[in-house]
Amino acid sequence: METTWSWTVTGYSHLHRSHEDIRRTCLHAGLSGVEGSAELFAGLNDSELEALADAYAADGLRFDSFHLPFAREDDIASFYESTRRQAADKAGEWIERAGRLGVRAVIQHPTTCRDNVEADGLEPFLTQLGKSLDSMLERAAGCDVTIAIENMLPGDDGGRLGSRPEHFERFACAFDHPNLGFCLDTGHALVAGRENAHAFPAAMGERLVAFHLADNAGDRDSHLAPGHGRVEWGHVFRAAHDLGHAGSMCIETPPFDFGPDYTDDAWKKLVDDTSALAQDI
Repeated sequence: METTWSWTVTGYSHLHRSHEDIRRTCLHAGLSGVEGSAELFAGLNDSELEALADAYAADGLRFDSFHLPFAREDDIASFYESTRRQAADKAGEWIERAGRLGVRAVIQHPTTCRDNVEADGLEPFLTQLGKSLDSMLERAAGCDVTIAIENMLPGDDGGRLGSRPEHFERFACAFDHPNLGFCLDTGHALVAGRENAHAFPAAMGERLVAFHLADNAGDRDSHLAPGHGRVEWGHVFRAAHDLGHAGSMCIETPPFDFGPDYTDDAWKKLVDDTSALAQDI
């Protein structure tokens, strides 16, 4: 199958490296760039962010996606108003900074708590999430960025917000906005959905604008390289193909090799092996 997308890897695998070394690895491995994060650009002001984006662009690379902060205090659906407001403001600031990098989509966890939506009720979570998205989507529209809500792992006691396909159907109706999209995390989908993992991209529909590719055995989010677990990659890549996805696909794992200081060849093999999975459908 001819692919319409490019490959990236998560910047979290490269926090200890210089941007010069990251660009060298990208060029060797056939990557179009890395997914950004706040940690990858710590201490940089706006002009420095723009200069860094220019340096990547000079090598034919770009930051297509950016993972917004997701520590416990970054809960944009928190029932504590002070926590929610601070989290939404922080996310909004990073949305605008991501815009200076030329990012297309920012990845947002719908919550950072692990509470059971089935016990607490979905509506209170939607109310809090909606308050945050009101301001965040306005800022995203101002810099032509799409907020992609990511599907989550289940909580300790059951259905965490974002861990059910039907949650995304509700998100699409409740928060209808041209700058709202969804991110499919394949590892999360397998753990949460098991044999029905394919229901997540189906529920996300045309709002599916970003991908986190990771494999596992279905028991935990072990972030194995694609092809080394039980994810049905045919479903994933067929969904992307049918959507005409033309952005990046972020491989959110390290190479299946000796680490943690992976060679450029190991990164290239990760990309080549993942690309081969897409060709096999």
